[in-house]
Amino acid sequence: MDVASIQITAEPIDAQRCKFVVSVPVLAGGVRRFTDAAEAKGSPLAEAIFGIPGLAVGELIVSGNIVTVVKQSPTPWQAVGKSVGTAIRSALASEVPPVAASPKPPSEVSDDALYEQVARVFDEQVNPMVARHGGKVELIDVQDAVVMLRMGGGCQGCGMADVTLRQGIEGMLAQLVPAVRGIVDITDHTSGANPYFEASKK
Repeated sequence: MDVASIQITAEPIDAQRCKFVVSVPVLAGGVRRFTDAAEAKGSPLAEAIFGIPGLAVGELIVSGNIVTVVKQSPTPWQAVGKSVGTAIRSALASEVPPVAASPKPPSEVSDDALYEQVARVFDEQVNPMVARHGGKVELIDVQDAVVMLRMGGGCQGCGMADVTLRQGIEGMLAQLVPAVRGIVDITDHTSGANPYFEASKK
């Protein structure tokens, strides 16, 4: 693979999480989640990212062409993003698959399997629905069967955001991904072009 032609875009979600969008698939199917360096063994991409000095990776989620890094260090993404990009490129350049297949068979419904199912519902159903109003819903993570999402575009700060969330998205997930136990909206509705929730004045 011509590593020089690989494009990687860093999209920080917050101070701890950053999504790296790669122009080629990193993992062909499914989702792999790594929570420590021991789990990363055998997956060159995960080993390289966990090995970045000063990053203190707490979690790494790889799905399709997206690599999401959760760090525990206070170092800003601008300072460490390049190292993550280099690690992704070098893992893709090696002859070994960058991410090994999951060693353990998935339990009844793992968070990774749920992440995949919820991501599909968001792509195929939720986002086309909210896009009509200029909105976008981003899947951040699935932890213990609870979906963490963030609203953007016209949904951020919209007075109808809660209605969209409770009736539209929750209803859809209850029907299509019944294993989901709940939804957490981590959107900062006080920011955005037209915030619905005014920031409290000190």
